Amino acid sequence: MLRFLVRRHAFPPPSQLCRIFFCTGTSASSSGAAASPDPHFMVEYLVSTCGFSVDAASKVSKSLPRIQSTENPDVVLGFLRSQGLDGANLRKVISWRPGLLGWDVETNLAPKFQFLRDMGLSESDIIDVVLLHPTIIGLNFQNTLLPRLKVWESLFGSKEILVKNLRRCGWFLSSNIENVVRPNTNFLRDECGIPEEQLSLVIRRHPCFIVQNPESLRALVDRAEGIGIPRGSGMFHWILDVLHRVSREKFEAHVKLMNSFGWSNSEFVAAIKKYPTFLWLSTEALQRKMKFFINNVGSTPSDIAKHPVVLQFSLEKRLIPRFHVMEILKSEGLWTSRDKLHTFFSSPGPKFLQKYVHPHKDKLPKLLEVL
Repeated sequence: MLRFLVRRHAFPPPSQLCRIFFCTGTSASSSGAAASPDPHFMVEYLVSTCGFSVDAASKVSKSLPRIQSTENPDVVLGFLRSQGLDGANLRKVISWRPGLLGWDVETNLAPKFQFLRDMGLSESDIIDVVLLHPTIIGLNFQNTLLPRLKVWESLFGSKEILVKNLRRCGWFLSSNIENVVRPNTNFLRDECGIPEEQLSLVIRRHPCFIVQNPESLRALVDRAEGIGIPRGSGMFHWILDVLHRVSREKFEAHVKLMNSFGWSNSEFVAAIKKYPTFLWLSTEALQRKMKFFINNVGSTPSDIAKHPVVLQFSLEKRLIPRFHVMEILKSEGLWTSRDKLHTFFSSPGPKFLQKYVHPHKDKLPKLLEVL
């Protein structure tokens, strides 16, 4: 039993409770029937037990079922507090679904919280999940919540990755499995030839990709093919994910910009196939980086098209500081690297320091200062 979970609160004396629970002014009609509950009963209860303002409590109480006793709400509140929900978080959950104050804790709420714990979520994780996606406690456990979680565990590839995504954005659980998720996965696998392993990689990073409207997904595939990227391309799954978050207007603006720098349309498509995420850059950021590489570094537009990975790096935090390192080494006659420029800029931090900075740190301590 969960009675031990109940946190008792101070309530008015019996005489006042009588006035709260039932209409004031009369005790019963001449026929002996009980009067209707006072409409202010739950407003006062929510204010005194949960800290709602009167206005907020009034709004919440309008969505409540007719409750004539504090017994069940007391048990529900006690249970939620025992799970770590209190204060503003508790008010948020109750505001989302006031009716839970009338739920049975042992058959409705407790199994869901226990299941989340069994998945490996800590108390703080569960609070985050419930606040990010409060619908989770409103889903039927056996018929809806459990089957959905099993499907998503399969899509992500492991329970650990499912838990990671639940902590980050549990809203994807509200998506319709039979009408949205399954048709999308079947389409991408059977008609687009994307292996389940590749599809899982995309879903792990961006669950929202697989929950888009099936018609929108088909239009996205048509869009990719329309710009010259066939379904059989090894990067097709990533390119679809990137295009999903790039509007047609932004895409066309990028094409126009890169054409102005000398890229042909075929070079633009080739760059997308190699490193499509440069499309996520704003037009302004892309323009600044192209000018930097052409005007300062001396790269040609074709060089950048062949190695678009360099466009992903921060201009201020990586590209300009490393360019300063190059300038210092050249000015001292120490630039002996035969590496391609894209290797110089994309080399991981520790490897970059070991190769270009540490060998000269005693003679040129300023190399570390510019990074």
